[in-house]
Amino acid sequence: MSNSGDTDKRPAGSLTMAELGASLHPASGDRAGVVNVLKDKLQSLAGQASGYLESLPKNVRRRVTVLQELQSDHDELEAKFNEERAALEAKYAKLYEPLYVKRADIVNGVVEVEAAKDEAPEPEDSTEEGKEEVKGVPEFWLTAMKAHEILGMQITERDAGVMKYIKDVTCSTLDDPAVNKGFKLDFYFDTNPFFKNAVLSKTYHMIDDDEPILEKAVGTDIEWNAGKNITQKVMKKKPKKGSKNTKPVTKTEQCESFFNFFSPPQVPEDDDIDQETAEELQDLMEQDYDVGSTIRDKIIPHAVSWFTGEALEGEEYESDEEEDGDEDEDDEDDEEEDEDEDDDEDEEDDDEVQGRKRKVTSAKGVVQKASGGQQPSGEQPPECKQQ
Repeated sequence: MSNSGDTDKRPAGSLTMAELGASLHPASGDRAGVVNVLKDKLQSLAGQASGYLESLPKNVRRRVTVLQELQSDHDELEAKFNEERAALEAKYAKLYEPLYVKRADIVNGVVEVEAAKDEAPEPEDSTEEGKEEVKGVPEFWLTAMKAHEILGMQITERDAGVMKYIKDVTCSTLDDPAVNKGFKLDFYFDTNPFFKNAVLSKTYHMIDDDEPILEKAVGTDIEWNAGKNITQKVMKKKPKKGSKNTKPVTKTEQCESFFNFFSPPQVPEDDDIDQETAEELQDLMEQDYDVGSTIRDKIIPHAVSWFTGEALEGEEYESDEEEDGDEDEDDEDDEEEDEDEDDDEDEEDDDEVQGRKRKVTSAKGVVQKASGGQQPSGEQPPECKQQ
């Protein structure tokens, strides 16, 4: 039996299950509702007396009051900064736009670049006679994206055959930032034998710009041509001998492909999922967002630097330092192992057995460190070799 006085006795600003359930009306499908309710409750708790401030001496409370006034002045300046920064970003986004358009025209051979006045003419090559003239910069976006460490790991050989048809990649903010915060990536494709879409899009919906929280990601449904879906592998299995069904059994498996990027992980409508599944889902969503933000922040603004490899120079220098550090650590480990072996030779048989046990444990530790504690890559969908 419920107590009617429980509502009056619960702490101010606390959240009941009824209020939480009301924020997640099943028909609305608004996952942002729970976040907004929790934020409202947290804001209502802000400023409530905890008893600590009142326990301080009067002169200390006076100083804290002045500090609060300084913080208020800081917050006003910060709000102006964020407002001006947003306006500045919008201003320069418009200034970047014609540069991106001109870049696309050059890449796709829409306009030709005139030779410099001091440029020496190229000698005529008889082997080039009869060959079709190369237009623009072939495989520009494919080369640029493969050069990046994160994106390069996502692109398979089969992907490359499709991605060479990319004409342009653009990024835009959503039309109504007050309602839909986030950004949209558009991949423009030339006519190709793989799918019918001229544009493949990926949209990231964010809940809060100040502290971005990914609400969901939505990708274009790719209209693959028959037998051209490189994200799937069709397996045909012969029926067993004596089976009434003489037709081969067909099984479709998912495999690694950059184009899985357009089928992002989705939060299930049913909230009843275990912790392990929730953590896996969170990791997948974070990885997906990392790929999208990398394309937005690095590839699109600096595509030619990735195409030429100039963007890699700084990263290669950092990785070289890390490798040197790893080599030094390995040398130290080798020296320690040598010393341990010398000590073991002077000890009795029992000590040698214990020494071997310690060495096995150390070897396991090295394997775990090298793999980063990750699961074997075989658990991921295999790369499609054949269709």
